[in-house]
Amino acid sequence: MTLTLSGSQTAGPFFRIGLERPKWSDLTADGPAGQKIRIAGNLIDGDGQPVPDGLIEIWQANAAGKYAHPDDRQSKAVDPHFRGFGRACTDAQGRFGFLTVLPGVVAETNGTVQAPHINVSVFSRGLLRRLVTRIYFSDHAGENAADPLLRSIAQDDVRNTLIARRLDDIAAIPTYHFNIVLQGDGETAFLDV
Repeated sequence: MTLTLSGSQTAGPFFRIGLERPKWSDLTADGPAGQKIRIAGNLIDGDGQPVPDGLIEIWQANAAGKYAHPDDRQSKAVDPHFRGFGRACTDAQGRFGFLTVLPGVVAETNGTVQAPHINVSVFSRGLLRRLVTRIYFSDHAGENAADPLLRSIAQDDVRNTLIARRLDDIAAIPTYHFNIVLQGDGETAFLDV
């Protein structure tokens, strides 16, 4: 019998060595406007095992729904204290986390409104290209129901892989749990970019 490497046994790419920036997981350090939130989750491979040495990057609008990018032509103000970009490496148990602000709704040029969301890029061993997904928020059901991307996903179980669940209702800084499953049962919906 010949044994072959599975996705959870490949070597590298050792993101922590060159790309770890612990301060980049706190997008609130400069005191931006808006409700602070925590995102906590796990990166999980196709065998249901945690992925250590993964890299999660986020890009989001500020609390008013404005991106800190010249292509965002909305008349909303840019928050000079919010860069909108964060990075976190996974730990030995595949855990990652961010402290950020709840993003506002984003208006597209055609008048369509996107529900509050965070764009996510995933880098991990066994991936030749990054995976892209989004995080939406469970306590924004009305806005989620009108979001064009969520509406485009016909299957409830697939759509639900993009929804972060709020863990508590009494904390000053709400925590949302969001797992990223790379393949197999409960695989996260990834976007073609």
